[in-house]
Amino acid sequence: MDDIEILVCLIGMNLFSFILMGIDKFKARLGRWRISEKLLLTLAVLGASIGIWSGMYIFRHKTKKASFSLGLPLIVGVQILAAILIRQAIRG
Repeated sequence: MDDIEILVCLIGMNLFSFILMGIDKFKARLGRWRISEKLLLTLAVLGASIGIWSGMYIFRHKTKKASFSLGLPLIVGVQILAAILIRQAIRG
């Protein structure tokens, strides 16, 4: 998989996760079935952290939950660091 394919995949995952945050907020207002926090955080760890984090603030959803307000910046930081280290290892 080359860089462009990875980028397209990450953009798709983040867009999907952003939309899920909006759906979950909408359903929360209606008192209906919800998307689990475990699923949202799993998606973040798998690469959709920017989409989840953006959705959290755009939709004002889960901003008071420590697992999101503290966990997402930590996940993003670790992912950025990992990307830098992997990129440096590849370039050798």
